[in-house]
Amino acid sequence: MNEREPPDASEEAEDDPVYAEAALWVARLSSADATEADRSAFEAWRAADPAHAEAFAEMDAWRRTMKRAPDPRRRGVPKGLAALAAIIGLAGLLGDPLGWVDRMRADAWTDRGGFETTTLPDGSRVDLNTDTALALRFTEGERGVALLRGEAVFDVVPDPQRPFVVRGNGVRAQAVGTRFYVRIDGATPVGVAEGRVDVATQGGETRLQAGEIAVRGADDRPVARTSDVARAIAWREGKLAVSGQPLSQVLTELERYRRGRILLADSALDSRRFSGTLDLRDTDAALDVLAAAMGLRLTRLTPLLVVVRSAP
Repeated sequence: MNEREPPDASEEAEDDPVYAEAALWVARLSSADATEADRSAFEAWRAADPAHAEAFAEMDAWRRTMKRAPDPRRRGVPKGLAALAAIIGLAGLLGDPLGWVDRMRADAWTDRGGFETTTLPDGSRVDLNTDTALALRFTEGERGVALLRGEAVFDVVPDPQRPFVVRGNGVRAQAVGTRFYVRIDGATPVGVAEGRVDVATQGGETRLQAGEIAVRGADDRPVARTSDVARAIAWREGKLAVSGQPLSQVLTELERYRRGRILLADSALDSRRFSGTLDLRDTDAALDVLAAAMGLRLTRLTPLLVVVRSAP
C-alpha cells in the first residue's frame, strides 16, 4: 500500500503568519508538558478563523510525515516550509526530552515559569528557579546535590563532618554554612550571598566570598568577581532586577519564565539598555512595562510567540 502523500503546500504558505502560528501550536500541543490551559487557548485560536484550523491541519500532517522520516529529496515542498516542518518534527515529537528525563530522575523540580522552595533532609533550604531539576546524593560523608538543569539558591545548615557539595555542568561548589546560587547554563555559574564557597572546574578552582561570583575564563578556570548577588537572586521574590543590561539579554531572561518565544525583530534594538524591575510571575505584564519604558511595539501572534519591534 502506498503511504498517503502530505498535503500540498503553496508558496504563499511559506510567508503566511497563520502557518507560523499553526506551527507553534503543533509544537506546543505535541510537547509532553502541554497543559489544559494550552489546549483551551488553542481551541479558542482554532475556532476564531477557519483558516486557523486549515493551517493547523496541514502543519500537523507535516509533523506526522516527519515522524515517518520522509525522503528529503521529495519535490514540491517550499524550502522554508520544509525547514519549519523539520523544526516541528523535532520540537513537537521530542517535546523537550532532556527536560522530561531530568524531571523523571529528580528529587525536586519546577516547570517553566515555576518556583519552588524545599527543605532537604539535613534542614538546608533550596529555592528552585524556573525549569530547574535537582537530585540528592546524600551519603554518610557528603551532602551531595546534582543540579540537573536550571538554577537554585542554597541556604546551607553547617555540618563540619559532612560537606555540602553541588555539582552541575562541570562545576563543583562546596560550601560551609552559607547562602549561594548555582546556575547550570550561565556564564557566572556560582554566586555567594553569605559565607564562602570553593568553586572548582576542570580548569582550576577559586574561593568565593560574600558578594562575589565565579566567571568562567577562556581556559574554563573560575575567576572571582565582585557582583550584586542579591540582584542576581531577586527571582526568589518573583522579580527580575536589571541594571543597564542590553534589551536582547533582558528578553532572553524573560523567555526563561514563559512558554514559547520572544523574538526581537529589530536588530537596532539589540544594544539598547534597560534598568528596572520586572515581574517574573506575569511576563506579559513585564513585556508591557518594558515596551512602555523603551518605546517598543509588541505583536502577540499567539500565546507562544511575541514579536518585539520599535514603536512607529
